[in-house]
Amino acid sequence: MPKPIPLPRIMSVPPADPPYDDERAAADGAAEGGMPMTYGSLALAHVPEAAAPARVPETIPQARSAALRVREAVRARGTVRTRGARPDERHLRCLGQAMAEVLAGRRPAETVQDRLSERAYRELVRAGKMIHAERPPLVGPPHAQWPRDGVAEMCVLVHCGTRSRVLALRLERFGVQWLVTEFETA
Repeated sequence: MPKPIPLPRIMSVPPADPPYDDERAAADGAAEGGMPMTYGSLALAHVPEAAAPARVPETIPQARSAALRVREAVRARGTVRTRGARPDERHLRCLGQAMAEVLAGRRPAETVQDRLSERAYRELVRAGKMIHAERPPLVGPPHAQWPRDGVAEMCVLVHCGTRSRVLALRLERFGVQWLVTEFETA
């Protein structure tokens, strides 16, 4: 009698990209930590320091203490980025998505002007539509390298229909801000 063959076991597969802590929706519809929810690829990184501080009524001590607890929890969790710190994967991916949309002609170049050096912005405007696609571009996870302090080089795969392209960016830190100084696509 032949030996029985065991049946294949079905195992759950972990999600490819788990949600970030600040993307999990709270009960009131806003993201944890008071950060606004962002949908789609047109939203660039939210800088909590630039947001106007929320006014807490002084007559309700419970509301004041709750707001302080939320602020302390956000700081303890580490979601508040220090200015000039290395950009994380999420910020790099958003920047790559925005640049791909500009190069595909689906977004005006002015929307990323504050993230580019003057020379890179002039080249971006002069280049115009470099990615010809029948659908909106979608970037994959960024591959970043840090050749030296204050310099980041990243590339993203841009899926835009039947043909995928690659977009390479070089970022340099100027003071506390990271700016794109070079970009190239193929």
